[in-house]
Amino acid sequence: MESIPSKSNRLRPVNNDIYSALGARWYDADDDPVALLRAESRLRNPWVGRRIDDTFGERRCAVLDIGCGAGFLSNHLAGLGHRVTGIDASSESLQVAAAHDATGTVRYDHGDALALPYASGAFDAVCAMDFLEHVEDPGRVVGEAARVLAPGGLFFFHTFNRNWLSWLVIIKGVEWFVRNTPRDLHVLRLFLKPAEVRAACVRHGLGAVELRGVRPRLNWPFWRMLLTRSVPADFAFVFTNSTRLGFSGSARKTM
Repeated sequence: MESIPSKSNRLRPVNNDIYSALGARWYDADDDPVALLRAESRLRNPWVGRRIDDTFGERRCAVLDIGCGAGFLSNHLAGLGHRVTGIDASSESLQVAAAHDATGTVRYDHGDALALPYASGAFDAVCAMDFLEHVEDPGRVVGEAARVLAPGGLFFFHTFNRNWLSWLVIIKGVEWFVRNTPRDLHVLRLFLKPAEVRAACVRHGLGAVELRGVRPRLNWPFWRMLLTRSVPADFAFVFTNSTRLGFSGSARKTM
């Protein structure tokens, strides 16, 4: 692991308690980093849906969303007709997710991603978006995801690369330029190198790993955020070839 800005950062845990206090702000706030999460979801959700369609055709798939939060991805996939289960450690976030489930079909479970309460091979697709960097043992999460995937199933993930640029942009930049950013929203030591995620996938029988870099679109809404410290509704992320900041990916269970 690379060196990081200070010894205290090396020992400091990520702050996962903030999500339980968001309430309606999950979907409404623009003066909070959760607005960036919504913007990321607007890019990733259609990509996940298309990859599922490309792999399984018109089949109605069983999908698990690990660390589902307020249901941005779960509710989107349910709207596409899939049978979706979302699991999260925050019961308050799950209440918000269920309230925004237009289909009324998503099963929302309170539980632990390190010990998923589901049978092996139960799902066609498993997602862990913006989650691996919030746990101390991401390899174990990947292992549990692989366990509950059926053979040929898809694993989706999104996380952040561990380097000085991501510390500057994703950690300090958000603190400087988005209001109400809490302390330790992210900590650098928990960010993951692409090679580490790829190795964890392969170790647990997930092959054909594909990675796509993600970065903000550098247009007027981006500059408006820097000026106002609020995230405009038209703020957007784009896929890129570079994985130096954030990256999304998929892998397929091979056994």
